Amino acid sequence: MKISFVIPVFRNEGSIISTYEKILELVHQLHFQYEFIFINDGSDDHSIEELLFLHEKDLQVKVLSFSRNFGQVAAIIAGLKEVTGDVVINMSADLQEPISLIGEMISKWQAGNEIVIGHRIDREDSFIANNASIIFYKMMRYVNPKMPKGGFDFMLIDKKPLAVLNQIDERNRFFQGDILWLGFNTAFIPYTRLKRTIGKSQWTLAKKLKYFIDGLLNTSYIPIRLMSLMGIGFSLFGFLYALIIAYNRFINNTPFTGWAPLMIIILIIGGLIMLMLGIIGEYMWRTYDETRKRPLYIIKDKYIKDEKNN
Repeated sequence: MKISFVIPVFRNEGSIISTYEKILELVHQLHFQYEFIFINDGSDDHSIEELLFLHEKDLQVKVLSFSRNFGQVAAIIAGLKEVTGDVVINMSADLQEPISLIGEMISKWQAGNEIVIGHRIDREDSFIANNASIIFYKMMRYVNPKMPKGGFDFMLIDKKPLAVLNQIDERNRFFQGDILWLGFNTAFIPYTRLKRTIGKSQWTLAKKLKYFIDGLLNTSYIPIRLMSLMGIGFSLFGFLYALIIAYNRFINNTPFTGWAPLMIIILIIGGLIMLMLGIIGEYMWRTYDETRKRPLYIIKDKYIKDEKNN
């Protein structure tokens, strides 16, 4: 049996070789064939040098290097398309996932599960990073109730669901949502995300916000349904308010005076209209982005050794 490891890399200088060595040690203990697929996502440090060192050292190390930074999801997708193993494990190169979990993942797969998800139940991150992630994944669970509370990036995928996953041709992907959407027999393994000891996270607030919007718009009808419900709600509110004004004017003989109530209503309705236009604009942009048919990523260099012509 052959295990493929897909590992996106962005400014992971200093942790790449350690990640490789720790995984390799475990794989040798399990007596499986292996391959590593590293994707250099436009790193501007010395990550590519470390990757090429491993490539020269080990025939089973493949390296894809993007022309610029296209994002983690694009890097994962590119790596998955190069997989030749019976099963693939996706993980990061920052040593924050416990390598020992790989053995348990394989056991779950051998028991008949075609997808095995390692989901975070706790983090050894900073207070701000930890709470930001909690809020982010709480919002994501409103969009997709199947999403584990702590989210996930560490997963094992059998070649059957992988074949389906590789057929998805969309630009603004919500990758975790795609995994949960696939179906298949799925097992979950909880773990504590380890503290980062080398480098710093490149998963910025802006990237998290973009990913949340991708998840909201790609996997849920909530925004469109919410606009409809808000339109109905404010129409009813306006109708009732008009009845109250008419009642006070003609029954109680109370004239309508003052601009404050009118301005409040105008501002509320105006704000809601702008919000709805923004949501519609997001959908329109994504539709336009899909029709342009630009590639999700550009591979500048590909380093893959042929066993026959090494």
